[in-house]
Amino acid sequence: MTALQFQTKLVNMQEYMLNIALFLTANKEDAYDLLQDTTLKALSNRDKYVDNVNFKGWVTTIMRNIFINNYHKTVRTYTVIDQGADLYNLDTINHSGFSAPDSSCDINEISKAIENLPEDLKNPFSLFVSGFQYIEISEKLNIPLGTVKSRIFFARQTLQTTLKDFR
Repeated sequence: MTALQFQTKLVNMQEYMLNIALFLTANKEDAYDLLQDTTLKALSNRDKYVDNVNFKGWVTTIMRNIFINNYHKTVRTYTVIDQGADLYNLDTINHSGFSAPDSSCDINEISKAIENLPEDLKNPFSLFVSGFQYIEISEKLNIPLGTVKSRIFFARQTLQTTLKDFR
């Protein structure tokens, strides 16, 4: 697709994109900002668009991701920290997630369950738990994105079955 065709498709979608932005933001000014950010991001990432991919879906995904990122940024900005709390001497024993001293055995059993996963499930799952995104795992392991998602899903199912007593 040429640059002109890409831009024409994008311009023709502006009304549709504005409706989606209004639905997401519920605010006209924020919707226009989101529309502008999405348009700029789509234009700057034109080289990443593949011709056989649904253009409307591609642009909508960009918009949704921008909206989610902006939402998370706003939540972090307005998070209130109690300035009176002694952050260096927190009572971590009661807030560590361990209900009793023998709970560390649970961690060992969970780690063992992950280690016992089949290799094709363990590698993508371990990378995902380590904070890698699906696309990064796909590139790192040289497997299709859909396969990464499936393997992580099946790893979760296997672990839920294996660790059903921990619920």
